[in-house]
Amino acid sequence: MDGIFNIELLHYKDFSLTIGRVIFVIAVLIANVFLIKIISKIVIKRMTTTRIPDGRLQAVIQLLKYVLWIFTILTCLNILNIDITFLIASSAALLVGLGLGMQIIFKDFMSGIVLLIEGTIKVNDIVEIENKIMKVREISLRTSTVLTRDDNIVIIPNHKFVEENVINWTHNTAPTRFIIDVGVDYSSDVDLVTKCLLQAVNSNTDIFIGEKYKPFVRFHDFGASALDFQLVFWSHNLFRIETTKSNIRYEITRIFRENNITIPFLQVVLHQSEKNSPPDK
Repeated sequence: MDGIFNIELLHYKDFSLTIGRVIFVIAVLIANVFLIKIISKIVIKRMTTTRIPDGRLQAVIQLLKYVLWIFTILTCLNILNIDITFLIASSAALLVGLGLGMQIIFKDFMSGIVLLIEGTIKVNDIVEIENKIMKVREISLRTSTVLTRDDNIVIIPNHKFVEENVINWTHNTAPTRFIIDVGVDYSSDVDLVTKCLLQAVNSNTDIFIGEKYKPFVRFHDFGASALDFQLVFWSHNLFRIETTKSNIRYEITRIFRENNITIPFLQVVLHQSEKNSPPDK
């Protein structure tokens, strides 16, 4: 048996690759896969009892996988008797050239590590970047996978989450406040408008109503062609809030028609001076 393990598959100068080393490397890789599964189950069970959020749990497991794989790869290289320092030294010029051309990729990797360690953005968090609302599905080392409100999967480089201004709606411990702008005709009864707007929002099941979170109406301004009101309300439905707003607008339109309240369109009045008027025939 020892003779079979010592059979050389490749020999170059001081490097010798035998069947025994190949089998040992395969065994280490398989053991690492099972070890990751076992440790992941233990971490999930332990953190579930402590009620740690799922997003932070995914980040811990992801980091754990990276650390174990790095340790496994280094172990395999050592088994194969490959000198890592020699490889790095001999390819220093190549690494410098790659570094100059791969700065963005390196930046994404570092940003991914920061995200996984800090936990400022986690899986299932609802975030806003560049005025776009997205739900985080997965955070990897270089990129993150998000879901848009149009149910499109988008791959985003991790440095976007670190360098740009990001609003994390999920960090709000309380429900989030939203506003719907409504304009009505100048002849409208403002008290009736207020009553109708509150009626429209109170009938929606997505609206959160509490002691400190009661919907209200704000008389915002005297517009160019309408009295401008703002309907203010709170909701936990962050990701699909546009659907909630649409349903409220439908209800506002129906209630306004029942109460003969008009939503005016923009009107422009042109005045023609007598000096430029055409002569009488």
